[in-house]
Amino acid sequence: MRKIHLIALAGLLLVVACKEKAKTIDKFNPNAAVSVDVTIAEAQKVDKQIEVNGSVLANDYVELHPEANGRITFLQVSEGNLVKAGTVIAKLNDADLQAQLSKAKAQLDLAIINEQRNKQLLAIKGINQSDYDASLQQVKSIQADVAYTQSLIEKTIVKAPFTGQIGLRQVSVGAYITTATTIATIQNLGQLKMDFTIPEVYASYVKVGKKINITTTANGEAKVIGTITAIEPQIIAASRNLKVRTSFQGKVLPGAFAKVYLGESNAKPSIMVPSNVIIPDSKSKQIVIVKNGQAKFVNVETGYRTQTAVEITKGLQLGDSVIVAGMLFVKDGSKLKIGKTLSNIDITK
Repeated sequence: MRKIHLIALAGLLLVVACKEKAKTIDKFNPNAAVSVDVTIAEAQKVDKQIEVNGSVLANDYVELHPEANGRITFLQVSEGNLVKAGTVIAKLNDADLQAQLSKAKAQLDLAIINEQRNKQLLAIKGINQSDYDASLQQVKSIQADVAYTQSLIEKTIVKAPFTGQIGLRQVSVGAYITTATTIATIQNLGQLKMDFTIPEVYASYVKVGKKINITTTANGEAKVIGTITAIEPQIIAASRNLKVRTSFQGKVLPGAFAKVYLGESNAKPSIMVPSNVIIPDSKSKQIVIVKNGQAKFVNVETGYRTQTAVEITKGLQLGDSVIVAGMLFVKDGSKLKIGKTLSNIDITK
């Protein structure tokens, strides 16, 4: 009997303990306020600087091609050396053209004699005007043939179009080449240029005449000063980028990889928020702000970025409270309980 009483007492105590424990368990309340940390959107000046990649180009660069087909009879390619403008690089066989030129010149001499004789006869009315006009026309026609043949001969000669450094020889004497054959390349390395592209949102960072910093693999970490010389007057539709050209001087070979450092031309105060508060979407970007004690999702547009912060260019107003912690537990319209208020210095450093 005593054992029965002890068992009953133990059961009673267990039931009481379970009820007490059930009382201590908090039930989920969907209407409860969510504790969040916020920061106040303020205007602040940020030293904006972006880094983009570029390729070094020679100021002038051409591939030397003949303007006619033929066999090479003369070749003078000083590989890797500087050549002056007008230097003859190669000549093609022009024996047939030279023969045509000699024939045309002989015909021209005879035509001139006939024209002068007919001019004298016309003066004494020995012939009519039409006969003289025909002889004069014959002179002009043959002169045109001579000029045409001379132009064909000039096309068999390849000259350096400008003073520059010639590249490696691609052909040999005696080879038959066409207008598509590359004899060599020539580049003007006295002045270098570089092309690079930037997103259209950074269009204010570039301006013709602006000085920029450039580093190349050849110069290591040393920065070279370049000058923006031209900006493409339209945006590339496929990438929404803007193409920019700059000139600079340095001992760098064309084709070298380079980095360009650009700062904003007209620095203006910006609204900066932590990068992790941006909620990416397939069509837009959103952040969560506090509005009348509730969470509100707003669409924003972003601009300049740092390692920890991003600029908001549209969608956020000065003085708005932006949720920076706890936003994973809120939805649009959720009641909020403000915990900490962080400063801009805390989020951008």
